[in-house]
Amino acid sequence: MIIKEVNPHFEDYLFNWDQTFQFLVGGYGSSKSYHTALKVVLKLLQEKRTALVVREVFETHRDSTFSLFATIIDELGVQTAAEAVSSPMHIRFANGSRIIFKGMDNPAKLKSVNNISLIWIEECSEVKYEGFKELIGRLRHPDHRLYMILTTNPVSQSNWTYRHFFKDERNKRFILDDEVLYEKRVAVVGDTYYHHSTADDNLFLPKSYLKQLDDMKAYDPDLYRIARKGRFGVNGTRVLPQFEVMEHEEVMRQISAISNPLKRTGMDFGFEASYNAVVRAAVDPDKKYLYIYWEYYKNKMTDDKTAEELNEFAVTKELIKADPAEPKSIQFFRQNGFNMTAARKFQGSRLQYTKKIKRFKKIFCSDRCANTIYELQPLTYATDKNGNLKEDQFTIDPHTLSALWYALDDYEVTDLKAEPEVRKRPNRKRGR
Repeated sequence: MIIKEVNPHFEDYLFNWDQTFQFLVGGYGSSKSYHTALKVVLKLLQEKRTALVVREVFETHRDSTFSLFATIIDELGVQTAAEAVSSPMHIRFANGSRIIFKGMDNPAKLKSVNNISLIWIEECSEVKYEGFKELIGRLRHPDHRLYMILTTNPVSQSNWTYRHFFKDERNKRFILDDEVLYEKRVAVVGDTYYHHSTADDNLFLPKSYLKQLDDMKAYDPDLYRIARKGRFGVNGTRVLPQFEVMEHEEVMRQISAISNPLKRTGMDFGFEASYNAVVRAAVDPDKKYLYIYWEYYKNKMTDDKTAEELNEFAVTKELIKADPAEPKSIQFFRQNGFNMTAARKFQGSRLQYTKKIKRFKKIFCSDRCANTIYELQPLTYATDKNGNLKEDQFTIDPHTLSALWYALDDYEVTDLKAEPEVRKRPNRKRGR
């Protein structure tokens, strides 16, 4: 019999093996990693299994997961039943169970791992999505039930962990509203167990540590949300905070109600890692609202194949303003009946075009434009090494934003700061 004091919020989790996937997200110091290591040790003491513990970088195991397992074995007083061996790093059990440690920075070494029935991915948000899917393929055993445990601090909603386990706008996948998890703390959806925790759940933390977390609210709201509240969100400064998603029918209804709508179409070219992105947008010049109501978004497409798929533009002769960096492609489309011209590009045009779009009071995007939503709703500015914003650079390469730049090439949004000055009438003295 083993007697061990644990945090109450983790008691059920320690002995819950009902779901294949177990996803734990929480703030700093919540003890999710500690209780996961304890959970794995207890399981392997009970059953002969081989467990694989993974981090993105192999060497980070030594001072984190490996050290944690060694501490727990010592605390439990089970040194005769389990031993932490430092070179090479592994944990071996008297009953034949073992824990091996791998890093995704050397994926070739994963190929030699066999009969794994339990995988723990620590700091899973740092592992690439392709790596996660590769690990699922490594989870196989002829007899044992299979388990994968994932632990992480929440990061941006653009991270694969959020899109896989909660919501993915691009692929129209909805699994669980993260706000529901924050409220319930524990949830089960299908074959996945969810667990949310914060530092308040760790009764062994000193008050001084909690104060440090609370102090973050004043100087780093993003880190406070992650570290103290344990919640996903948008990290950094959003480029388009006025961006909203709206049902397609409502977008079209509002566009039809505009007395003099200005409709524009823009195209950004791409092939391998980039994308051919086409967006149709409508401007309400009176309200200064921008509506995005149609998109095309594909890569690895030659110009002739793209022309076939966009043939309606050749038929209607709808004007497309396109990326001026691709004159050869523009000429190809023109020769195939498209009304396509190059947008302007000049020194500082990225910044000026971005500022132009930011001047719209509201930007409404049809819920059918999944890729536009995927790129623009969470879009944030890149920063330099000192944390200063780069106003013409972003954390991703947003092809739909480039398409919008070109679409609005010949339209200027009134600078709202200048409007009061424009509206003032100069005082004039009347002469006789």
